Amino acid sequence: MPDNQVDYIEFPATDIAATKTFYEAVFAWKFEDFGPAYTSFQDGRMQGGFTTGEKGPAKWPLIVIYADDLEAALERVKTAKGNIVKPIYPFPGGRRFHFEDPNGNELAVWSK
Repeated sequence: MPDNQVDYIEFPATDIAATKTFYEAVFAWKFEDFGPAYTSFQDGRMQGGFTTGEKGPAKWPLIVIYADDLEAALERVKTAKGNIVKPIYPFPGGRRFHFEDPNGNELAVWSK
Protein backbone atom coordinates (compact mmCIF):
# COMPACT_ATOMS: atom_id res chain seq x y z
CA MET A 1 0.00 0.00 0.00
CA PRO A 2 1.26 3.51 -0.70
CA ASP A 3 1.95 5.10 2.68
CA ASN A 4 0.38 8.52 3.36
CA GLN A 5 -1.58 8.72 0.09
CA VAL A 6 -5.31 9.09 -0.58
CA ASP A 7 -6.54 5.52 -0.88
CA TYR A 8 -10.33 5.48 -0.57
CA ILE A 9 -13.32 7.84 -0.68
CA GLU A 10 -16.76 7.47 0.91
CA PHE A 11 -20.03 9.09 -0.09
CA PRO A 12 -23.38 9.29 1.69
CA ALA A 13 -26.27 7.34 0.22
CA THR A 14 -29.99 7.15 0.87
CA ASP A 15 -30.58 3.90 -1.04
CA ILE A 16 -27.73 1.40 -1.48
CA ALA A 17 -29.52 -0.72 -4.10
CA ALA A 18 -30.40 2.29 -6.27
CA THR A 19 -26.87 3.66 -5.89
CA LYS A 20 -25.35 0.37 -7.07
CA THR A 21 -27.75 0.12 -10.00
CA PHE A 22 -26.92 3.67 -11.09
CA TYR A 23 -23.10 3.39 -10.92
CA GLU A 24 -23.06 -0.09 -12.42
CA ALA A 25 -25.12 1.17 -15.37
CA VAL A 26 -23.28 4.45 -15.88
CA PHE A 27 -19.65 3.54 -15.12
CA ALA A 28 -19.61 -0.29 -14.81
CA TRP A 29 -18.29 -0.06 -11.24
CA LYS A 30 -18.06 -3.32 -9.30
CA PHE A 31 -19.51 -3.52 -5.78
CA GLU A 32 -19.04 -5.55 -2.61
CA ASP A 33 -21.62 -5.25 0.18
CA PHE A 34 -20.71 -5.03 3.87
CA GLY A 35 -24.15 -5.25 5.41
CA PRO A 36 -27.31 -3.37 4.45
CA ALA A 37 -25.89 0.12 5.12
CA TYR A 38 -22.56 -0.08 3.26
CA THR A 39 -21.23 -1.06 -0.14
CA SER A 40 -17.73 -0.58 -1.47
CA PHE A 41 -16.89 0.06 -5.11
CA GLN A 42 -13.94 -0.47 -7.39
CA ASP A 43 -13.81 1.69 -10.50
CA GLY A 44 -10.68 0.08 -11.92
CA ARG A 45 -8.34 2.69 -10.46
CA MET A 46 -9.76 3.97 -7.16
CA GLN A 47 -11.82 2.37 -4.44
CA GLY A 48 -14.54 3.86 -2.31
CA GLY A 49 -17.85 3.26 -0.68
CA PHE A 50 -21.39 4.44 -0.17
CA THR A 51 -23.05 4.42 3.26
CA THR A 52 -26.47 5.10 4.69
CA GLY A 53 -25.01 4.84 8.19
CA GLU A 54 -23.54 8.33 8.49
CA LYS A 55 -25.85 11.25 9.13
CA GLY A 56 -24.96 14.73 10.21
CA PRO A 57 -23.22 17.85 8.97
CA ALA A 58 -22.02 18.10 5.40
CA LYS A 59 -18.60 16.50 5.89
CA TRP A 60 -18.85 14.29 2.85
CA PRO A 61 -17.33 12.87 0.77
CA LEU A 62 -14.94 11.34 3.26
CA ILE A 63 -11.35 11.12 2.00
CA VAL A 64 -9.55 8.09 3.47
CA ILE A 65 -5.75 7.99 3.62
CA TYR A 66 -3.77 4.78 4.07
CA ALA A 67 -0.98 4.67 6.70
CA ASP A 68 1.44 1.81 7.36
CA ASP A 69 1.46 2.74 11.09
CA LEU A 70 -1.99 3.87 12.24
CA GLU A 71 -0.91 4.83 15.75
CA ALA A 72 1.95 6.99 14.43
CA ALA A 73 -0.44 8.73 12.04
CA LEU A 74 -2.85 9.40 14.92
CA GLU A 75 -0.02 10.96 16.94
CA ARG A 76 1.01 13.15 14.00
CA VAL A 77 -2.58 14.41 13.65
CA LYS A 78 -2.72 15.20 17.38
CA THR A 79 0.68 16.93 17.29
CA ALA A 80 -0.46 19.08 14.37
CA LYS A 81 -3.52 20.08 16.44
CA GLY A 82 -6.03 18.07 14.40
CA ASN A 83 -9.29 17.25 16.16
CA ILE A 84 -9.85 13.50 16.60
CA VAL A 85 -13.51 12.92 15.73
CA LYS A 86 -13.51 9.10 16.06
CA PRO A 87 -10.65 7.32 17.81
CA ILE A 88 -9.17 4.17 16.30
CA TYR A 89 -11.84 1.53 15.72
CA PRO A 90 -12.07 -1.73 13.75
CA PHE A 91 -14.06 -2.11 10.54
CA PRO A 92 -14.24 -4.90 7.95
CA GLY A 93 -10.77 -4.87 6.42
CA GLY A 94 -8.77 -3.09 9.10
CA ARG A 95 -8.83 -0.24 11.59
CA ARG A 96 -9.20 3.51 11.20
CA PHE A 97 -9.75 6.85 12.89
CA HIS A 98 -11.37 10.11 11.78
CA PHE A 99 -10.11 13.64 12.32
CA GLU A 100 -10.93 17.21 11.42
CA ASP A 101 -8.34 19.43 9.80
CA PRO A 102 -8.03 23.12 10.79
CA ASN A 103 -10.78 23.99 8.28
CA GLY A 104 -13.25 21.53 9.80
CA ASN A 105 -12.92 19.01 6.95
CA GLU A 106 -13.31 15.45 8.19
CA LEU A 107 -10.86 12.85 6.87
CA ALA A 108 -10.01 9.30 7.93
CA VAL A 109 -6.81 7.29 8.15
CA TRP A 110 -6.83 3.50 7.91
CA SER A 111 -4.47 0.55 8.16
CA LYS A 112 -4.71 -3.22 7.92
